[in-house]
This record gives sequence, structure tokens and C-alpha cells, in this order.
Amino acid sequence: MTFSGEFLAFMGLALVAIIGGVLLLNLTRVVHMVVALIFTFVAIAGIYVLLSAEFVAAVQILIYSGAITIIMLFGIMLTRHNDESESKAGKWRKFLLFLGVLGFAFAVYLGIYNFDIDQVPTTLHENNTMQIGQALYSKHIIPFELVSVLLLVALVGSIVLAKKEDKEADKE
Repeated sequence: MTFSGEFLAFMGLALVAIIGGVLLLNLTRVVHMVVALIFTFVAIAGIYVLLSAEFVAAVQILIYSGAITIIMLFGIMLTRHNDESESKAGKWRKFLLFLGVLGFAFAVYLGIYNFDIDQVPTTLHENNTMQIGQALYSKHIIPFELVSVLLLVALVGSIVLAKKEDKEADKE
């Protein structure tokens, strides 16, 4: 195994993504969890840049790190929640969980370490934005439009539900 700048950048970004995911599961305040999620999303976008998928990295930043986390924060702010009824996990449970995660990471490492993939020269990373656009708007236009209609229906439905809750709150 050779240590190159790309390898060190990948390891650093992977470490940030893993730490963000672990913090997301272990933090108690929801806003802190969202910040940990943002770190994870940005690290994954950095990995996409290392893979020469700049368009996917930009979409990762714009959609996930921006829009999804803002929607989550709005959802958190608009809902009532009481976290006092939740029981805290014991030390043994946390220790066993840590051992399970460590065992899973070791199994994945053993599975990937000796996995032999032939490196074949490819031109997929050249003009990848144009290739994605051509594939999306030629072969996959119907699923793309169906997803846009589904998102529009979800938006209208959330507005209707929010209006119903406002009317019920005014009656009380």
C-alpha cells in the first residue's frame, strides 16, 4: 500500500464522515445531530471530488448539506417533542454497541483489503456533467418527471397538514 496525497485525503474525509455519523447517533440535542450530519454530507462530497464526480459532489452539497438539513431543522422547530420520557442507555449497552461497530468495521476491512479489482483506463470522468444530463433527459425523463410530481405532491400535502394543525390549535 502506497501513501499518496489522494489516499491521505480519502482517509481524512472518510474519518470525518465516520466521526460525523457516530456523533449523529450519540449526541442528545437535535440541532447538534444536524450539524454532525452536515459534516458527514460534506465529507462524502469531498470523496466524490476525489472520484472525479464533481457534479455529484455539487449536488451532494446543494441538496443534502443545504436543503435536506434545512428541512430537518424546520421539521424540528415545527413539532412538539418531549425527550424527558426517553430512558438513557446503560454503560454495558454502549460498550457492546462499540464492540459491534468495531467488529463490523474489522469485517468490512478484511472483506475489502484483499479485494482485487483490475484497473481499466476509462473516460467516464471526462464531461461527466454532460453525460449525466444526456442520460437524465433522454433515457430517464419519465422517472425524472414522476419524481418531480411526487415532490410537488409531498410539498402540497405538508402545507395542507400544517394548515390543519394551525386551525386545530386555534380552536383550543
